[in-house]
Amino acid sequence: MIDIGLSKMALIGAVALIVIGPEKLPRVARTVGTLLGKAQRYVNDVKAEVNRSMELDELRKMKETVESAARDVHQSVQTQASDFQSGVENAYSGYDSANNIAPPTTYVEPQPPQYRHPGKNWRLKRGATPQWYKARSGVRTKAQSGAARVARHRPQKSN
Repeated sequence: MIDIGLSKMALIGAVALIVIGPEKLPRVARTVGTLLGKAQRYVNDVKAEVNRSMELDELRKMKETVESAARDVHQSVQTQASDFQSGVENAYSGYDSANNIAPPTTYVEPQPPQYRHPGKNWRLKRGATPQWYKARSGVRTKAQSGAARVARHRPQKSN
């Protein structure tokens, strides 16, 4: 690009000050600055568009290579499956029906296990501490109101 140093910028500023004048120079400098900013934004937008198109081309090439690899894998799986099927058919053809040797029956897929309800009351909260330990240590296991608790522990009147 253009090689402009500090001394050349000072010379251009001095000439502009003489030619344009001190009253109009700030307005002209502001206008030139906005035009340069617009030009830089335009150049940056063009660069970004070029980069995007290059990345899009690379992605298309990558997609083609992945699709060709997938086709190759699919084709190799098909050939292996046909080879296996022909091998199985050859193995079945070796059975002798005169000696009462029958080929195995067809494959029956096993059924998944049936759902069994666990038989618990899932709404009931179960603690990890055993009831016998709670009873021995005096831990309350039943909910009781405050009035009922006071009445329970109130001393009996003797007549």
